[in-house]
Amino acid sequence: MTVIHKVNVEEQAILAKKAAKTLSLLTTEEKNEALHTIADVLDAEFATIIAANKEDLAQGIEKGYSNAYMDRLSLTKERIQDFAQGLREVAELEDPTGIVDSDWTLDNGLNVQKITVPLGVIGMIYEARPNVTVDATGLALKSGNAIVLKGGSSAIHSNQKIVEVIHRGLEQTKIPKDAVQFIASTDREATQQLFTMKQHIDVLIPRGGGSLIQAVVDNATVPVLETGVGNCHIYIDADADVNKALAILVNAKTDRPAVCNAAETAIIHKDWFEKNKDALVSTLSENNIAVHGDETAMQAIPGAVPAGEDDWANEYLSTDIAIKIVSSADEAIEHIDEYGTKHSEAIITENKEIAVKFMKLVDAAALYHNASTRFTDGSALGFGAEIGISTQKLHARGPMGLPALTTIKYLMNGNGQVR
Repeated sequence: MTVIHKVNVEEQAILAKKAAKTLSLLTTEEKNEALHTIADVLDAEFATIIAANKEDLAQGIEKGYSNAYMDRLSLTKERIQDFAQGLREVAELEDPTGIVDSDWTLDNGLNVQKITVPLGVIGMIYEARPNVTVDATGLALKSGNAIVLKGGSSAIHSNQKIVEVIHRGLEQTKIPKDAVQFIASTDREATQQLFTMKQHIDVLIPRGGGSLIQAVVDNATVPVLETGVGNCHIYIDADADVNKALAILVNAKTDRPAVCNAAETAIIHKDWFEKNKDALVSTLSENNIAVHGDETAMQAIPGAVPAGEDDWANEYLSTDIAIKIVSSADEAIEHIDEYGTKHSEAIITENKEIAVKFMKLVDAAALYHNASTRFTDGSALGFGAEIGISTQKLHARGPMGLPALTTIKYLMNGNGQVR
């Protein structure tokens, strides 16, 4: 059995901070070599990780976790190989640090450079998915950051073993193993410590459900890069092409219902609804999409149940969907303003003027015209890996790839200038 040790979170944060200094001096090649080494060790030691994962799965069965939750928690040889391959792909991405963003010389001869540098120490707080342990570590190290990982209790044995394997890989590289810290505790006190260690942790990134994210935002004194809950909407305008609308709606709702960029509400213009409700009803039925509708939708869609206030705000994470019928794009925008989570929103229409208005007025990290919300993803948008999707506006917004894990520094080079 994997042993869960008592931990001192502050000591771990201090070690990570020291390791971050070493990381900042390494070359791109040295960081890439380390990622490849970790990947090779993960491949070689998959069996020990799977053995630890079985402990978590056994606990999950005892606690009655859902099948979907157990699937996210479960590890196989193939999944671990995918983790390793992900690290190799991160190694191939451009190094986001040391980039000269701008360079100029003042009239007095003082040269000024604005360059990208690592954030320093990242605190990563997340729930059931053991893959985040590897993904977040790879992105942190590639961008020159140390990382303190705090995974959920449901994956405690898996995460601890994965970090042990990562450490064995790092021992063969220039990156100190202290650059990757794992808080092997299920105590809430350990998490609370992480929230408040502003002197050691530079930024917190929560990744998980709404309650976890809100807890971090409400309690942290460390700056937070807030990844968002996805109450995403598809607005089908009066001038929407029926084939595009139905295909996009089905994809956004059913491709992977439990992810944050899946659609949770369809807002439909009444004129389109009247003309195409038979095709819509057929499509919903064929794809086993359960409807929570307003009064108009309820009357027209067999099996629909009444939508209450909670339905408009709900992230179902299933094949359930809320449907609201509106009289205009303005009404759709008002509904999104009230219930949206500023994640991903889409409009389906052939009316370019309406589309432009929607894209300008709706406040979200990602907006789509005639396309599925499922593209709000680092790999789908060509960023490579991502550490989460930010719904806030400061520093980073949308899928956060390597550049989001950097900040800037000004370097001034002179020859005795004084002011």
